[in-house]
Amino acid sequence: MPLQASLQSADAIDHVHTGVLPSPFHSRTSALNINQQWSVWNGIASAVYYGDPHLEYFATRNACAVFDVSPMRKYRFRGAQTEAMLDRMVTRDVTVQKVDTVAYNVWCTDAGRVVDDGTLFRLADDEFMVCCADPCLDWFLLAAVGFDEVEITDISDEVAALALQGPTSCALLKALGLSGIEHCKPFQIMRFPWGGGEITVSRTGYTGDLGYELWLDPAMAEPLWDVLFEQGKVFGIQPLGDESLEMARLEAGYIAPDVDFHGALHTVELGHDHSPFELGLGWIVNFKKTHFTGRAALEKEKAAGDHRRLVRLDIEGNKPAENSILYADKQCRREIGYVTSAMWSPVVKANIAYGLVDAKGADGEIWAEVYHQKELRWYRKVARCEKVSKPFWSPERARQTPPPDC
Repeated sequence: MPLQASLQSADAIDHVHTGVLPSPFHSRTSALNINQQWSVWNGIASAVYYGDPHLEYFATRNACAVFDVSPMRKYRFRGAQTEAMLDRMVTRDVTVQKVDTVAYNVWCTDAGRVVDDGTLFRLADDEFMVCCADPCLDWFLLAAVGFDEVEITDISDEVAALALQGPTSCALLKALGLSGIEHCKPFQIMRFPWGGGEITVSRTGYTGDLGYELWLDPAMAEPLWDVLFEQGKVFGIQPLGDESLEMARLEAGYIAPDVDFHGALHTVELGHDHSPFELGLGWIVNFKKTHFTGRAALEKEKAAGDHRRLVRLDIEGNKPAENSILYADKQCRREIGYVTSAMWSPVVKANIAYGLVDAKGADGEIWAEVYHQKELRWYRKVARCEKVSKPFWSPERARQTPPPDC
């Protein structure tokens, strides 16, 4: 049968005129975006900031804030062999993950290099949802070869999502009528009837604080936003943009794709990709389970111990060490790495950063060559770095069940 195609006029496609798609919440986020500052995430408009990124950031630490995570890629896995297929693909043991829980995961190439990271939602014995920042359908389909009883569907446009983060987030959800939400444990999933449909709530987030992510039908997006912001007035709710979320995630000790690492399928130069061990993710590489993609290479790398290391740094002074080169000595004679993320943390009151350093330099002194500007003039400073083992920000309320209301 000859191929037949019916083409739609470009004038009839709304996003062609701007090159950007709206999220299900766009009518609401656009109305609050005073300066109309947008980035493009998977072809969808995402607010850089709404009015003041610092005000939005402080809401995640002192009240609550909402971030539109609808542009995240979401994939449904169904079928009798789904558990086995995913267990072969990711580094953690999927067979021990309980229904209605979420687990952070990475998936690697045969060479043990990270393709992407994301969250694995177990919705039933034979049904999962994988959420990740970048499109991964091609890789998932390749990983499913040989598993005939697995159905993989891109449901990114079928699920709207909001991250509600901050110390008053649980109190706000209770005010919305989500009875029992206070009993939801970290990385647990609960479901609630709402607005004639259902909202799935996971106690997850990217801020390191108390928080939840809400997953729903896009048709319910605008009504949910309206109720959240009406009820949320007393709870100090604010919309959250990319810049303020970036601040919160660095304090929480989370890594960001295309900032702290590149996925193996997106690098050109040899050695510009990363392994889980280099990214400090050895804790989710499980060699006790059955074979998984990249296992042999990762076992060899762990045994050698000569891989680079992404380390958390507390840097002296208050000038963020953005794009700084790292050295083993104050005289900057031996280069050992570079800074991937950096900021002055308002809550921690420290100059924090992530640095990727060579194996030989990871256990010794680390110095950052920091350049900063004052009244259009550039200054150079060599600052001592102290390695930090734990996240910079990890309040007790993020782990408490039930959590406090404020």
